[in-house]
Amino acid sequence: MLRIPCPFCGPRAETEFVCGGEATERPAAEDALDASALSDRLYARDNAKGPQVELWWHKHGCRRWFCVTRDTRDNRIAP
Repeated sequence: MLRIPCPFCGPRAETEFVCGGEATERPAAEDALDASALSDRLYARDNAKGPQVELWWHKHGCRRWFCVTRDTRDNRIAP
């Protein structure tokens, strides 16, 4: 089981959290994207091996969203 370090509540079991997936940057308001490009930007993920920044929601705690860097090869979370 993962121990996820909530920046607000401290380390907790992964069962208290919901993973929001890989964190991505939002497009600037002035960027005009067609439907296909917008869909790729919002839903396509790299799914790369190694460290990736993910969004997590502390559902059974402070109920806040935060980013965690997790290595997808061994599930280690960077401090």
